[in-house]
Amino acid sequence: MTLHALTASEVQRRIQANTLTLEEYVAALLARHQARDHDVRAWAYLDPETATESARRLDRLAPEERGSLHGFVIGVKDVINTKDFPTRHNSSYHAQDGAQIDASTVAILRANGALIMGKTTTAEFAAASTGPGTKNPHDLTRSPGGSSSGSGAAVADLQVPIGLGTQTIGSIARPASFNGVYGFKPTWNAISSEGQKTSAPTLDTFGFMSRSVEDLQALADVFALRDDVVPERVQLSSARFALVRSPAWSQAGPGTIAAMERGAQILREAGATVDEVDLPSDFDDILTHQGRIMDAEAGVAFFKEYSTARAHLSDKLQDLAAKVHTSSKKEFVQALDKVASLRPRIDEIADGYTAIITPSAVDVAPVGPEWTGNSILNGIWTALHVPVLNVPGFQGEGDMPVGLSLVTSRYRDQHLLQVAAAVGPLFEAKGGWKSRL
Repeated sequence: MTLHALTASEVQRRIQANTLTLEEYVAALLARHQARDHDVRAWAYLDPETATESARRLDRLAPEERGSLHGFVIGVKDVINTKDFPTRHNSSYHAQDGAQIDASTVAILRANGALIMGKTTTAEFAAASTGPGTKNPHDLTRSPGGSSSGSGAAVADLQVPIGLGTQTIGSIARPASFNGVYGFKPTWNAISSEGQKTSAPTLDTFGFMSRSVEDLQALADVFALRDDVVPERVQLSSARFALVRSPAWSQAGPGTIAAMERGAQILREAGATVDEVDLPSDFDDILTHQGRIMDAEAGVAFFKEYSTARAHLSDKLQDLAAKVHTSSKKEFVQALDKVASLRPRIDEIADGYTAIITPSAVDVAPVGPEWTGNSILNGIWTALHVPVLNVPGFQGEGDMPVGLSLVTSRYRDQHLLQVAAAVGPLFEAKGGWKSRL
């Protein structure tokens, strides 16, 4: 296997065995970037000299001085502050800005030995539906999704093993599905959002993309994601899954419909029980409530930019910011209360199963990189604050990847990772899609 195709955990093991240096690995990633990113355009900022010097500095550390993430190289979505790289949010409003301090997440990663490679592209302020010009590496005519466009594309294209993302509706799960990688949105507020731009604070959640569950597990441990009960290894022969199509299932395309059917079949063949579950009617209007929450909170989140330099904002962002003047506060409060009342109910449903299986996207990545895709099948889970993990492996139209999401109740993130560790290899082996990159 070529060096740039290794997962972060595989790199770490080679470094520990003294068969690879971090500088050698970073050189392989930079060569991949040089060969590919003029087409894929996954990076908002990457300085090869800085990356190389960071690798050399980490290589010089004695083994006992190295952190638990030594060997992990990470791309950071460009709405998350980094003290040594510009944070521009894909907006001319921040063209000259540079954060003087790392976001909480970046600081924790560095403190544990990770190397921050650079900044990956994002839709404008992680809120616009128009993409940043990034291409899907599996088909350059298609969208990589968004708003975490660059992280999904860079991880899929083997330019970096891990990308950081944020999700307001479907900005981790959807690009993970479109690009054929793992995408993990933990329980809302389980990881601090300090130092990242949020457009809807009661929805926005920090998360990760990678090419292995093992890498996600290492990251979860560093961020102290902890269940009240230490999860056991999942045995599929005794597992029970709930197949939940969500209130907007009518918009699912053939790739997602086939993936749900094939995923259920694979699990049943492995001995698991898979029940088709319809959510109670109280969930029917949750997407309306989620939209009202986002509109009201985005109006506040972007009011500074709207008030001081609205000409730097796209029409979409101007419209969002203007909602501070027009959104109904009564409807906003009603939406908050209604969604809050549904969270313990979804917890109860989820706790009756090993995990919920649900779509990650309406279908394969759409043609036209300028659109990040439809997030309507994601919003319910983000609003409910539950952890969500996209698992790749299925194939749709044009030989493009399709993923499915695993969901558990709130603060069962470690259990969700155990489920993904059992399900992921099966879906990748039997789902029908293989990356050709």
